[in-house]
Amino acid sequence: MAVTNAALATLTACTSARQRAGAHVPTTDPLPEQLPQFSVDAGSGDYRQMYAATFEDGYEIPAVPIEQIDPKYYRQIVPNPTGEQQGTVVVDTSNHFLYLVGNGGEAIRYGVGLGREGFEWSGRGVIQWKQRWPRWFPPDEMIDRQPELERYRARQVPGTNVWEGGMEPGVTNPLGARALYIFQDDKDTLYRLHGSPEWWSIGKSVSSGCVRLIHQDIIDLYDRVPDGTPIVVTSGLSSVV
Repeated sequence: MAVTNAALATLTACTSARQRAGAHVPTTDPLPEQLPQFSVDAGSGDYRQMYAATFEDGYEIPAVPIEQIDPKYYRQIVPNPTGEQQGTVVVDTSNHFLYLVGNGGEAIRYGVGLGREGFEWSGRGVIQWKQRWPRWFPPDEMIDRQPELERYRARQVPGTNVWEGGMEPGVTNPLGARALYIFQDDKDTLYRLHGSPEWWSIGKSVSSGCVRLIHQDIIDLYDRVPDGTPIVVTSGLSSVV
């Protein structure tokens, strides 16, 4: 699959989904009029059903062994602790939570895992671009450390701005089922929210990646937030359970 050189100039473990050929990265949009409205399926009921196996776009997403995850990291509706307006995504790096602020003083809370890149950026931005089942391009420095990744190196077609290579989309792809790309002042922050098959990493800080969610959770979040959704990344929220 060929991709253009227009989207990203720098690649890291979590920022390595180069833009698809012809894909358009939209400019910053205002806060969408259709703000999140929560229903009971957002975070209550049968968690085994919520994290059950599913099949999508030709990919089989395994069930999550929820008994092996601290229940506080299950997707659930909680009182909004962020002080942010409805429709805002808030990543609390100190507690490994992501909030989507809804109506009525509530928010959907998701558990997240963080890599070193997940602590490298904080502030306010927008989710300016989203992608289903993204390709993954490991950065050159990662390939140098792990030569077995050479086959996924991004390769520019001579005389063009077209790039080839990368790991095919799939359940084991490091970006998982979805990737949400964060911009600030119309510039790519190189900060991502993305899926991960490593359910055991939720609530933990691991070696690489930005903000990772369980496949079932990143799909849920992807479907709830449009392009232009405001996002705040902070370590300043009070500890909650």
